[in-house]
Amino acid sequence: MVKFNLKYLLLSTVIFLIEVLIATVFKDIVFVRSYLGDVIVVMLIYTLVLTFFKVENRTKLITGIFIFSVIVEVLQYFKIADVFGLKPGSIAAIVVGNSFSWIDILCYAAGCLFLYIIIKIGNLTK
Repeated sequence: MVKFNLKYLLLSTVIFLIEVLIATVFKDIVFVRSYLGDVIVVMLIYTLVLTFFKVENRTKLITGIFIFSVIVEVLQYFKIADVFGLKPGSIAAIVVGNSFSWIDILCYAAGCLFLYIIIKIGNLTK
């Protein structure tokens, strides 16, 4: 169901700004750039979806985000940015990515697990 949610838009904006800082200011800190950014990006996708859609089953949403993330990572293995002729360094090429990594998939899983734990804790406190 389509339903705009300002709270999630603001949260998405904050998370996006954190991702931009990671990509620009903290790019030389390997742990932050290589791992933390991938953990956080699934949270950004989660909040973006909830900005525009009312989702009753958050567990299915998190599972879908993980599957989507893995598909994007697998497409990186097949050099999808090159297939589409995306200019290296362009926003589109950065979003799609250019190198496959099993570690990235583990980071996406960690981010999704964190989201799952948060929603379960939230359900316990209601």
